[in-house]
Formats: sequence, structure tokens, C-alpha cells
Amino acid sequence: MKRIVLFLGTNLAVLVVLGIFMNVFGVGHYLKQEGIDLGALLVFSAIVGFAGSFISLLMSKPMAKWSTGAHIVNGAEGPTEQWLVDTVRKLAERAQIGMPEVAVYDGAPNAFATGAFKNDALVAVSTGLLESMSREEVEAVLGHEVAHVANGDMVTLTLIQGVVNTFVVFLSRVVGFFVDRVLFKTERGVGPGFYVAVIVCDIVFGILASIIVAWFSRQREFRADAGAAALLGSPRPIGAVFDPPADRGAHCRAAGARLSGSAAESRVV
Repeated sequence: MKRIVLFLGTNLAVLVVLGIFMNVFGVGHYLKQEGIDLGALLVFSAIVGFAGSFISLLMSKPMAKWSTGAHIVNGAEGPTEQWLVDTVRKLAERAQIGMPEVAVYDGAPNAFATGAFKNDALVAVSTGLLESMSREEVEAVLGHEVAHVANGDMVTLTLIQGVVNTFVVFLSRVVGFFVDRVLFKTERGVGPGFYVAVIVCDIVFGILASIIVAWFSRQREFRADAGAAALLGSPRPIGAVFDPPADRGAHCRAAGARLSGSAAESRVV
């Protein structure tokens, strides 16, 4: 969940800043004296929407480190960190992805994975998680996060966010134009009411859109559970950690049933 909150928060901030920048500098010739060119606005919205989501994706690792205070570990810090790095390396090899950066941060039990590329990701765990769970349980959590990376969930989320952003930008400017003409009685071009309404609508619609993206992300959690079960060789550790509902547990059990006896033959589903 922390991974999603960080991404959505960054995306919303980038989207609002991009919108303000383009409005101030007049980028995007969708405003005409007689009204809005909806075709040009749709193109403008898609450019801003997808640019915002991909900028957020590229910023995800440094933003995650900065916002959580996570520090990278390499195993030299102590036996716990060495085990953590070795476990992530083992899971990454099974998932056939590059070795992610491993980080630890202070906080309540939690973990997340982020990054724009499968072979250049970040897996972070909190000190609370390391202190409150057994190694088997921590390994299950790490398997879940590595499965997110292997499944390309951050890129999938970015594409979904890009589509949602497009609608946010488009509708915000349509509403802004309506408010400016009807409430502020602007007859030619646009007045301050347009820009104020656009900024407010970008924020409000962005928050509402985040609910949609969070729902899609929830569905990806099921696949990450199943992927972790495959990487670990059994669905039991995942069930013990996440206490899954019936449908989530079914994904884990199905993955476990498909496992071969060799770890080298394990695949993320």
C-alpha cells in the first residue's frame, strides 16, 4: 500500500504542476476565442496525463527513499541485513529479474517495492517488520514485493494512471471553461476563474481518480500473492502473513498446485 500511496501522491503533485506550467506558458492551443477545441484539448490532455504518470514512475525510487528515510544496505551492516540481501537475491534469481536495491527504514511493520524497470528496482522493509516477524514471514513479504517487480506492476499502474490522468485533465478544463463563462461572465478568451477552477478540479478529480487506480492496484495484489507462492515453493507462508480472504487464498493455492519440484523451474504467474 505504501508503494501505491507514494506513486499516487507524486503523480497528483506532478499533474497539478504540469497543468499550472502549461496554462501559464500557454502550451496547448485548445482555447479559442469562441470556445474550446475539444479535439485539441483531448490531445493536450493525453500528453499531460501520460507525461505526469511517467515522470512519477521515473521519480518513484528517489521519492520513496526520501519520503521514508530508507537507507540502502549491502549486508555488511550485520547478520540481519546480510540475510535480507541474500534472500532478496535468491528471490530475484528465481523470478529472473536483476538484483533490486535493498533498503531498510524506520517505521511500523511494512514493506514496498518500486522502480521504473524490472532490473533496477527497490525493495524496502521497515525495522518494525524485521523485529515483529519471523524470517519465514519476512521472506514471504519479500517474495510478494519481488513478485510485484517481476510482474511489472509499476509500469501497469503507470499506464492505467496515464489514462485516468487524461480524463482528469480533460474534464478539469471543460469544467473550468464552464465556470469562467457562466459564473464569472467572461465573454472572450478566459479569465482568472478558468485557471482557479482548473487547479481546484485537477486536485479534486485527481483524488477521485486515485480511488479507481487503487482498485486496479488491489487486483494486482492477488497476482503478487500468487507470484510469491510460486517463488517460495508453497502458498502457506503467504497465507500466514496476509491471512487472505477466500479469493486471495485461492490464487495462492492455485500457484502452489502448479509448482514443480525444482526451484529453478518456478515462474511468477
